[in-house]
Amino acid sequence: MNFVRVALDVPLPILFDYRATAVTRDDIGRRVLVPFGKKIAVGVIVELTDTTALAAQRIRRVLSVLRDVPPLPEDVLQLLKFCSDYYHHPLGAVILNSLPTRLRRRQAIELAVSAHYILTTAGRNVTAATLPARAAIKRELLSLLQSANHGVDEARLRAVAPRARSALKTMVELGWIERVIDTDTRLTPCAPGDALTLPAGRTLTHEQCAAVASVRGAGDGFMPWLLFGVTGSGKTEVYLQLVAAALARGKQTLLLVPEINLTPQLESQVRARFPAANMVSLHSGLNESERLHGWLAAQSGLAGVVLGTRLAIFTPLPQLGLIVVDEEHDASFKQMDGLRYSARDLALVRAKQRAIPIILGSATPALETYHKALNGGYRLLTLTQRVNAMPPDIEFLDTRQKPLIDGLSQELLKAISETMKRKEQSLVFINRRGYAPVLICRSCSWTADCHRCSAKLVLHAMDRRLHCHHCGHHEPVHAVCPQCGNQDLLPLGQGTQRIESALARTFPAARILRVDRDSTRRKHAWQAMRARIQAQEVDILVGTQILAKGHDFPQLNLVGVLNADSSLYSTDFRAGERLFARLTQVAGRAGRGTLRGRVLIQTEFPQHPLYRALGRHDYPSYARELLAERKQAGFPPFVHQAALRAEAPRLDDALSFLARATSCAADIDSGVTLFDPVPATLVRLAGLERAHLTIQGRSRTALQKFLRAWRARLETTGARDVRWALDVDPLEL
Repeated sequence: MNFVRVALDVPLPILFDYRATAVTRDDIGRRVLVPFGKKIAVGVIVELTDTTALAAQRIRRVLSVLRDVPPLPEDVLQLLKFCSDYYHHPLGAVILNSLPTRLRRRQAIELAVSAHYILTTAGRNVTAATLPARAAIKRELLSLLQSANHGVDEARLRAVAPRARSALKTMVELGWIERVIDTDTRLTPCAPGDALTLPAGRTLTHEQCAAVASVRGAGDGFMPWLLFGVTGSGKTEVYLQLVAAALARGKQTLLLVPEINLTPQLESQVRARFPAANMVSLHSGLNESERLHGWLAAQSGLAGVVLGTRLAIFTPLPQLGLIVVDEEHDASFKQMDGLRYSARDLALVRAKQRAIPIILGSATPALETYHKALNGGYRLLTLTQRVNAMPPDIEFLDTRQKPLIDGLSQELLKAISETMKRKEQSLVFINRRGYAPVLICRSCSWTADCHRCSAKLVLHAMDRRLHCHHCGHHEPVHAVCPQCGNQDLLPLGQGTQRIESALARTFPAARILRVDRDSTRRKHAWQAMRARIQAQEVDILVGTQILAKGHDFPQLNLVGVLNADSSLYSTDFRAGERLFARLTQVAGRAGRGTLRGRVLIQTEFPQHPLYRALGRHDYPSYARELLAERKQAGFPPFVHQAALRAEAPRLDDALSFLARATSCAADIDSGVTLFDPVPATLVRLAGLERAHLTIQGRSRTALQKFLRAWRARLETTGARDVRWALDVDPLEL
């Protein structure tokens, strides 16, 4: 082969041809250094070829092939190619951004290899008596090696003394010992009986047993399962049982979770259950070395369980035998910028590609997922009962006729007081951080707006600054109104900081803990908070959706929900589905111990159909109502959508580009519908004006066929100041 086709991280949907020597098919998937313009770029070999369409004088040579780590395997390359094709994103950008940051740099990786030392024939003839008195370290090293039949681990020998490394080097040079690299990193199958053993005092419910038996009884091969279980019904235990079965067969498991903050609790459960499985975590909270180490452990087959957020879907796993997607409905599985992919959907593609089962778990499945389960596309498993607990009582506090004190009703404050007297914990949930979402002048009605976004600046009391939660801009709080000079500036609305302050005034003796993105920003901050909650060092929790899902606090028996009605006004057709899921999740935190939980939701619409279904814990009936509405209105899952998004310094430029894009699609025979371009809900973001148009079709195949033909034309339609992107299966319009 004379040429290689290389993927580079550039915004072009093509591969680049380079001349290469001494490259074989075994190098496909390896990183290479190549000249690109005036720079040296890191790329990945995707194909080998004998011919090229480029003129000979234009072909440049590969500078070097990096063989420091194993190449990307064929199945991962195929998944990345599918991702590029389906989401219409350049293949080079897809491949390079799936790699750990360290592998995207030009420097070769120096791996810390595992090794052990063994005595040579000459070394076995050396005795302590033949060594000089000052060779105490060599004497101790020899003693350790002579007592071991199969050598001694390098780390153990180096721990003998600070100078043990130098002594080992000398002994190798003398020919007394030999350093042997450990090459067998295969996952060792667990003993089936040990792997499936439950912790002491715990037994599976009938429904859990049935779920595990159904999946295991289906045997090998691709099979998607929806594990639909109410909060507290033991979905995690079902996952662990299936992970145990996979480990017993020597197979790896990929366990995807939506949020970094969900990983510590689940990570500790997996580690405690399978201490020999070498579990690794992969998420954006890791530093570069931690992520590289975990990625390589997964790629080598040494890691039995990989627990990660959405980017972990691209991790090489040679012995992959099971995929689990926890909280599969969560929007965090969809990346909203750059490569706009859904990790949940790619997990299904990967499971089909590898012919393995996949479990999608949720108490409130996405309507698309639930629709497939109802129609037989997925097999449905249900857990209807909580494990050793009753479902919480959900009550709705009508706030239309009753005054609120800093956003809190008298009934909720009374319930918190009673909960504290019983030495139990309470959670006040408001999905808005900061002190107040609006700062307004009483005199002229001026409001603090972000100059880069179509949004209000949020008042943060702790640092006395105004923050934009969209672009990150922040500035000091104004002493006077910049418009009229009035000093009476009023904060409107509530955020977590304001609720925390109000509760501290009402309950001065209470131990209050605020949990939001601001308070958990530091590494390991959330783990420390969780430890305080578990140790009952907290009386009242105030938090956002970080606290809404996946956590098990046995002493938390009261949940109060503020500002839930705001989602009822949304123009997004998915708003009701998301609100039901969020309220179900946060309500599920209450009463997970021996006492029945209580949930109080403040609302002006207590008779709303969504709230009535929530009060009955009846997701199936509410989901069927929503599906009927979606079918009548022509929304997903009964149609398939894509969005063409454009942004520019001026809104007119973005809309003009979208109008030209519509015109150039007029003669494409597709059977899809293009809707008129419209400004985005948040028009201005980070200094750019945004607009989009929606493409809709009854057939996914027809939609993809249209997008491929259209994208080729869009490449020549763009304006200099307009950035555009296709968003397939968008979650927000």
